[in-house]
Amino acid sequence: MTAVLARAVDVSRRYGTTVALDEVNLDVPAGSLLGLLGPNGAGKSTLLNLLTGLRRPTSGRVELFGRSPTDAAARRSLGMTPQETGVPQTLRVGEVVDFVARHHPDPVATPELLERFGLGGLERKQSGGLSGGQKRRLVVALAFVGRPRLVVLDEPTTGLDVESRRALWQAVRDYHRDGGTVLLTSHYLEEVEALAQRVVVIGSGRVLADGDLSEVRGIVARSVVSMRAAAPPDLPGIVRVHRDGDRIELQTTDADALVRDLVRSGVEFRDLQVAPSSLEEAFLTLTDGSRADRQPATTRT
Repeated sequence: MTAVLARAVDVSRRYGTTVALDEVNLDVPAGSLLGLLGPNGAGKSTLLNLLTGLRRPTSGRVELFGRSPTDAAARRSLGMTPQETGVPQTLRVGEVVDFVARHHPDPVATPELLERFGLGGLERKQSGGLSGGQKRRLVVALAFVGRPRLVVLDEPTTGLDVESRRALWQAVRDYHRDGGTVLLTSHYLEEVEALAQRVVVIGSGRVLADGDLSEVRGIVARSVVSMRAAAPPDLPGIVRVHRDGDRIELQTTDADALVRDLVRSGVEFRDLQVAPSSLEEAFLTLTDGSRADRQPATTRT
């Protein structure tokens, strides 16, 4: 049976009259790569703070490696990068890594770690002289210094350019491939699609969906029919229309019927494509305010 490294059981967290989390249940099994999605204010960061011992739940139970997350011994095998963090500006990059490494019994060698995160050759550069993207990669790299069993990354690629983001993705994949467990939040849906094996969608403090990518997409049960045309056709079964120049995307619950109607309508079009709904469409549907009071669409047992 796969061990569960972090767990929330019927967890609620309130700030005065504001309910940040409402009876949330979540398991993070060993070896998983789990992406946590949700709009601002959904409760993602609050959940991470509870799982890592930075805050306590108002009700319910939280475990980290089978113990309370507030137990220092439970956090020894944890690596974490919060949304906002910084490093001493006057310390050199190598000094920052060495300082954190001294807190771990078997740290990753500094040159190896920096190379892994695209910071090779910067050991002697002052942290204050790094670019914004380099600083972010450095603080993310620090989560991996101690060879943790579980890494929690809260918006890890915020502020990174495309090249830096993909380099960080590869570092996360390599860690996971070697047996590590990752729990990450992100506003970049592309990032979760690229990395996560399992997706949990949170909205209004509740779990709205929990499954692999195909399961979460399946909740929407829609397809996208795209084509190049002068104008969107006026046909039944179209749920949403998106236009980018002469490329028109039609979201529908029945792609076959829409294509038949399109052909019969006599509308001029070319370059017709049909694809399943993206994670972005699933995310937008699940977190729509009209669904806020509904039961979770998909849950794991």
